[in-house]
This record gives sequence, C-alpha cells and structure tokens, in this order.
Amino acid sequence: MLTAEDAKVLIDLARKAIEAALKGEKLEVPEWIKQRYSQPMGVFVTLKNRVNHELRGCIGLPYPVLPLWEAVIDAALGAAFRDPRFIPIRSLDELENTILELTVLTPPEEVKVPDKRLLPQVIKVGRDGLIVEALGRSGLLLPQVPVEHGWDERTFLAQTCLKAGLPPDCWLWPETKVKRFTGQVFEEVEPKGEVVEKPLTEV
Repeated sequence: MLTAEDAKVLIDLARKAIEAALKGEKLEVPEWIKQRYSQPMGVFVTLKNRVNHELRGCIGLPYPVLPLWEAVIDAALGAAFRDPRFIPIRSLDELENTILELTVLTPPEEVKVPDKRLLPQVIKVGRDGLIVEALGRSGLLLPQVPVEHGWDERTFLAQTCLKAGLPPDCWLWPETKVKRFTGQVFEEVEPKGEVVEKPLTEV
C-alpha cells in the first residue's frame, strides 16, 4: 500500500520524466527513490486536461515486470508520447495544463467460475479492474473507469471486450480469459503539487 506522500514522489517523478523528454535532457533519478521504490509493480499513468478533466493519455504496465520507479517513468512517457489515441504532448505549457493520475496495481489474477454467466456476480465495480484475453487480443480497463461511466458489471465486461477489439459478449466464450486486479488511485489536485488518493467508489 502506498501513502499519499509516496504517490506525490512518484507523480513528481513522472512529471519530471515528461519535462526532461520535452527538453531533450536526461532524467537523473535520485538513488533514494530507486531504493525506496524498487519493488516491481504494475502501474498506469493517466493524463487529464486541468480545466475540463478530459482524458489526454493513459499508458501503463499491468504486470509487475519493472521496479516501481522505472515503471512510473515508462508509463508516464508512454501516456505523454505513445498513446495512439492522442497527439503527443508538445510543450511545457501543455504539460503545465495537465493533471497526472497514478494507478498502482495488484498482480492480475484469472477469475475462474464454473459457468461464464456467473462472472458479473464475482467481479465488483468500484473494486476491480479487468483484463480480457482472447484470440491473441487483450483489453484492459482500470478500476476507476466503470465508476466514472456509471457502468454495471455486465457493461464493464462488455466494454473491456470492446477495448480488446472483440465482440462485447466475448467474455462468455469458453476460451476467453478474464483477469481482475485492484489498485490505488492518486491524483494531483489544487493547490498545485498536492496529491490525494481517490476512493474508487467515489471516482
């Protein structure tokens, strides 16, 4: 479990990574950050417009394959420059008008049920994020997404299938794997520099 102070350090690291990339500079990461946040964890960085909170980019690593500090940098650069849904961040001014959100994930685990029709009963909006895998495709939605959109569990499953580029009912297919994970969500708030944890049920 991370504290808001941990998240502040990591979000600041994410912002500095984007700033350094925009300036064409090398990011110097303090050794104490590398040591304190060395545990591999899955993480996503989400960028939102500071004025209207519209999505500006979201990229991450769902599995714990990198030390947390390194995963945060990778996800931040991905959200800023590699999200195919958006043009890359182009200036420091644009970054200044962007809010960063950090989601730290538990390792995804497959949800196993005797009948796929039971899946909506064992996942929970406001707690779980989902990954759907089938036909060599994969789609992921973070735990805060269904809360923000007011979806129920069936809709959440269907939307995760669509995210994978699959039919909305593919979660019922015998060969489909549905995985879930939980997460902590932290976001920058005003006054600038402050970071708070967002309860998923109130996102």
